Parts: sequence; structure tokens; C-alpha cells
Amino acid sequence: MKKFLYLLVFILLQGCSSIMPNLGVSNGKLAACPSSPNCVSSQAPVSDKYYIEPIVLKGSNVFAHDKVLAVLESSKRTKVVVNEENYIHAEFTSLVFRFVDDVEFLFSQERDGEVSIDIRSASRVGHSDFGVNRKRMADIRGKLNK
Repeated sequence: MKKFLYLLVFILLQGCSSIMPNLGVSNGKLAACPSSPNCVSSQAPVSDKYYIEPIVLKGSNVFAHDKVLAVLESSKRTKVVVNEENYIHAEFTSLVFRFVDDVEFLFSQERDGEVSIDIRSASRVGHSDFGVNRKRMADIRGKLNK
């Protein structure tokens, strides 16, 4: 019986462990969303359920990058993991269960005084996120457009 309990605890802990997903920029693109409905991306096809509009800010790439970084650094339970000239990766941790979601920003070249920022937000575990990633990106968009 004791062995069974240890095995059960081990299996449960393995199921809850965070596995680093496929992140970053490859050939100028963020990773595609997985098949589970717990991800949003501005690089998904417009007709796709994962699609969310990119963020567009007036100003230079440096201005847009600094503004995104300031919003992330002022967010609770958020850690900036990668901070590069044209890319930011941050981890958001949920309050209760400590689930980690990965949020990415890919900055395009400035055009006509505007910068388009491709965005991706995905949960590491679970199947559905009950719209948390979409809401988070809408909140970030709102803070950036203030």
C-alpha cells in the first residue's frame, strides 16, 4: 500500500511539473499554438480560434520595447526571462495553483512612426485556460495604449 501511495504521488507531481515549451523566434516567427485551446497568437491565421490582433504602438522600436517592459515589470507574479532588442519572453504565475504561462512579444521594424508587436500567450499545463491568456493580452494592450 505504501509503494502505491508513493507511486501515486510521483505520478501526480510529474503531471503538474512545468515543461519548458517551444518558445522563441525561429525564421522571424513565434512558435505556433499547440492543439489545446489555452493559447493565443497574433501570428495564427485570422480565421483561427487562436488569433489575436498584434499590438500597434506609435513611436520607435526602443520606445515600444521600453513600454512593454515597464508594463511587464509592474505586473504581479511576472518574471521577464528573455529581454532582447526585438523579443521579450515573460512568465506569468497564477496566484492559487502557481501555473506558469509564457508570454512573448516580437517587435517588427518601425514603419511610418508605428511598431507592430506580434504577441503569443500560452499555458504550460492543462487543456483549457478559460480565456485567461486572451484576457491577459487584452489587459496588457489596454495598459500599453494608455
